[in-house]
Amino acid sequence: MERRKYLKIIEKHFRVHPACAILGPRQVGKTTLAKMFIEETKGSFHFFDLENPVDLARLENPMITLSKLTNSLIIIDEIQRAPELFPVIRVLIDDKEKKQKFLILGSASRDLIKQSSETLAGRIGYMELMPFSLDEVDHDQEVLWLRGGFPLSYLAENNEDSFFWRQSYIATFLERDIPNLGFLIPPQQMRRFWLMLVHYHGQMFNASELGKSLGISDHMVRKYLDILAGTFMIRVLLPWYENLEKRQIKSPKIYFRDSGILHALIGIQKQTEMDIYPKMGSFWEGFALEEVIRQTGAAPEECYFWGTQSKAELDLLILQNGKRIGYEFKYSDAPKITPSMRIACEDLKLDHLYVIYPGSKVFPLAEKITVRGLKL
Repeated sequence: MERRKYLKIIEKHFRVHPACAILGPRQVGKTTLAKMFIEETKGSFHFFDLENPVDLARLENPMITLSKLTNSLIIIDEIQRAPELFPVIRVLIDDKEKKQKFLILGSASRDLIKQSSETLAGRIGYMELMPFSLDEVDHDQEVLWLRGGFPLSYLAENNEDSFFWRQSYIATFLERDIPNLGFLIPPQQMRRFWLMLVHYHGQMFNASELGKSLGISDHMVRKYLDILAGTFMIRVLLPWYENLEKRQIKSPKIYFRDSGILHALIGIQKQTEMDIYPKMGSFWEGFALEEVIRQTGAAPEECYFWGTQSKAELDLLILQNGKRIGYEFKYSDAPKITPSMRIACEDLKLDHLYVIYPGSKVFPLAEKITVRGLKL
């Protein structure tokens, strides 16, 4: 499956930077996308996979090895395994005679790979590659919601194979990927924490409450959350503040970024099981919220939620291109306008509020309030 829009983003980054980093969870298709880019550019390239012992051996003396590869594109996969390469890359980039470009692939965020942002400041552009979104899968909404968007999960022959793949993915993530990032956390402890986050999906994050349940400190709870957020498993949605004479919510909300991983953690394999699950409304909210953020191309620093102690709230506020657009997510056949929507429109001075529901029709509820589905 070609992911054309991402190829264009890589091209855009290389027009202004000598290096581009594709960051995203493991098994999301970063290597495949890099190979697609190579095929399109048809220039000289060199590929290093840091999970391959042979390539690791080739880079034991990185300056000697890489400096010889002049006038070419150098792809380094799984960069989080060797962050010490970043200073070398900076030196090579700054030597204009070498005419080198670097395509860097990583399974952790730039916050976890701190060296990249510090060493390559002004020289690198970042792009997130996430699992399939609705516009990439012929708008097959029900299957995408159930299986999630990881390619091997979504494209599995049946739900049983998809579920089995996701369970294996979770085990490997806990037992191999987190230790490879340098975090010595017992896999069973992290699994317990991750499973407990299911009950906070779409809710306020309470570190103290989780810490008491797990028998660990608030600080350790926040560290666990940072790891899951930094490996693209969890989205931490920060609250927005307005200069209002109202007590506003200050705790973040959390969401699973892939619905299929969420379902696999709690054992949901079929749509019929999901239909009767008590928290299906919050599951829909998380799935729809992630889709909207991807469709709009909003950066993390442009996305917030808003709420007051008097229960007025807005599920998602996107501040983009000088506009304030609000989103409410309702798992309902026919959403209706609520007092909370009117308060959000007035207090936040929204340019428009969209109520996202599972249907396909588009209709107004009021001036600047429109109901629509995810299928645009």
